[in-house]
Amino acid sequence: MEPAFTQMTVLAPGLLGGSLAIGARQRGLVKRIHVWARRPEVREKCRQQYWCDAAFETPEEAVAGSDLVVICTPVETIHRLARRVAGSLREGAVVTDVGSTKGRLCRLIEAIMPPGRHFVGSHPMAGSEKSGMEFASGTLFETRTCFVTPVETTDPVSVAKIAAFWKALGMEIVTLPPEKHDEIVANISHLPHFTATILCNWLAHGNSDWKGWAGQGLRDTTRVASGSPDMWRAICEENRDEILRALEGFASEFSIMRKALEDRNYDKLFRLFESGKAYRDSMSVKPCKNTELVHG
Repeated sequence: MEPAFTQMTVLAPGLLGGSLAIGARQRGLVKRIHVWARRPEVREKCRQQYWCDAAFETPEEAVAGSDLVVICTPVETIHRLARRVAGSLREGAVVTDVGSTKGRLCRLIEAIMPPGRHFVGSHPMAGSEKSGMEFASGTLFETRTCFVTPVETTDPVSVAKIAAFWKALGMEIVTLPPEKHDEIVANISHLPHFTATILCNWLAHGNSDWKGWAGQGLRDTTRVASGSPDMWRAICEENRDEILRALEGFASEFSIMRKALEDRNYDKLFRLFESGKAYRDSMSVKPCKNTELVHG
């Protein structure tokens, strides 16, 4: 099958960008891969990789001639970088991103795309508490979900191309409006980070020996708290309202469990533990595959 894109540019080849480039090369999804990285030493490292055909000093140079551009910078810089490269995009180019918030971002970037150039928001639900190209893997995206988040005016042909690209990397595609995306990830991604951080901060007030005595349960529960504070501050700024709604719901559920314990209502606690176990056990079954949630 002929690749949908001939030349891809990855702007900022860290964990996600590097994994994207490796996966695309391994699967033959593009013919050429160009990159831009802010630091010279990263550009030089990219030039030494088998998956990189060229590394450039400026993002404008890197996107020239590419029909697919993927912005892999932190969410707070995606719009600024899209604006910077917009005038250098070739006719017919499609731009996407990997940012974890979408509502404001997608509409801002859609508005600055020159005629004949298109933006389609993406959020691959893949990653790690670790960052950097040294942790990149061509299998990072396999069997994971990717949200594709067009707005009402997004070019449908470009949406189909981006969805097919992520699917070819092994992902399951969910297409939905950016505001709906932000509601969902506030609950399934941002809220877990808050709870892990709260738990770590609470335990930090205790005996410092405790963390050395902890079993795997604490490590599993708090793993995501190792994520970049800079990244999570930006996520909070972008998705504040939806995160607040998620925290309100969580606080209500917390209060129910606390009240049951205060009242020595152990039957109620048992039912809460039972329902929590049932939900966790059901997570091994993927609830949706290549789903489209329409506007409205």
